[in-house]
Amino acid sequence: MPTHYDIFIKNCRILQPAGQGHQLVSGSIGIRHGRLTAIGAAGLGPGATADRLIEGDGLVAMPGLVNCHVHGAMTLFRGLADDLPLMTWLEEHIFPAEARFVSAEMVYWCTKLAAAEMLLSGTTTAADGYFYMEAAARAYRESGMRAILGQAVVDFPVPGVADPGQNIKAVTAFIDGFPPSSLLQPAVFAHSPYTCSAETLVRARAVAREKEVPFFIHLAETRGEELLIGAGDLSPVAYLDSLALLDPGVIAVHCVWLSEADMDILARRGCRVVTCPESNMKLGSGVAPVPAMLARHIPVGLGTDSCASNNDLDLFGEMDSCAKLAKVHNMQPELLPAQEVLTMATSMGAACLGLADIGTLAVGMKADLILVDCRSPRLTPLFSPDLLVYGARGGDVDTVIVDGRLVVSQGEVLTMDVQEIMARVRALAGQVAEADHGK
Repeated sequence: MPTHYDIFIKNCRILQPAGQGHQLVSGSIGIRHGRLTAIGAAGLGPGATADRLIEGDGLVAMPGLVNCHVHGAMTLFRGLADDLPLMTWLEEHIFPAEARFVSAEMVYWCTKLAAAEMLLSGTTTAADGYFYMEAAARAYRESGMRAILGQAVVDFPVPGVADPGQNIKAVTAFIDGFPPSSLLQPAVFAHSPYTCSAETLVRARAVAREKEVPFFIHLAETRGEELLIGAGDLSPVAYLDSLALLDPGVIAVHCVWLSEADMDILARRGCRVVTCPESNMKLGSGVAPVPAMLARHIPVGLGTDSCASNNDLDLFGEMDSCAKLAKVHNMQPELLPAQEVLTMATSMGAACLGLADIGTLAVGMKADLILVDCRSPRLTPLFSPDLLVYGARGGDVDTVIVDGRLVVSQGEVLTMDVQEIMARVRALAGQVAEADHGK
């Protein structure tokens, strides 16, 4: 019986695993029913047909990038308060702006803007944590992205949860009311040990365990965090461990200030970590010990954090920064090679989020992939996949496919009206600017 494909990509170069790294091989890719069904050198065989045929000459096919930590709706606050330390940035600018301007409508439109930015720069999966996450879920659903969505839990009034005493009830209701989806799933996002009491952390972790959803938390982002949480001689990691919170269901974000003992705890408990190098650099928070964590076999994914502290959601740029930051910080150019960072942004990132069937281009895997246009001067010649880390940028992405569905074609988003989204966000930003001017 003749083979039929929903999408067939011919004559491209394919990023494939090779030993501890990757290689580029020439070939074609067939997609059917949301899965990769053919990967090889041959084109369409005799009698084979495809609903959509993509000419891949000059394009590199690679797994869609996995952004393991983002606050999508914070696109509204892009550039609002730059060049400040974390606590000043949070307490004097971001928290007040959120209290005044965050609404379900804001989260919906600003998350759509984030989704558009991520898709156009090659990200197919995101782990997002914020407020009004029902609205964020609607935005991601319409975008066609894959996402894990964490309802934020903190111990002070926040948008959507005016009474902090209802924070656990709110996150439970979010999970219980989450509509069935093949692309989206709920999570618990306990903001940090310094915004959540020990009781709140224990209760939030219990909900995540009971509902069998991921548990995200900002951890050890800045020096002296133990002073903020009143942990005494305990480090933030040891503090969470003393509360019996740490296990393989925990995804700890940032993990900049870790001792050897802290890393040993994370490894022993099977925790996963997300590093956000550009946000950490911009806020002056420090440099996460990524090579040391990887040496302990701790899965480390890559995140952008929010547009308010980065200020973009381009994971290609994040890969470049991650690799180079480790080298200069340790003065060892061989540390964190490009091949390893590529893995962090694809298959290891997927593993961090517990997604076993994305992150690699192999028959049977879900068809989440991107095509990078390598016909520009700065990507010529392309000797190895290293240049995808050190030379490529999000603007080089030509095509994006999520779950076998074409969502970006020739640099244009097919699932959303990006011009409308930007107009809506500009209108919201006008309110923010007017309020800031009136101070």
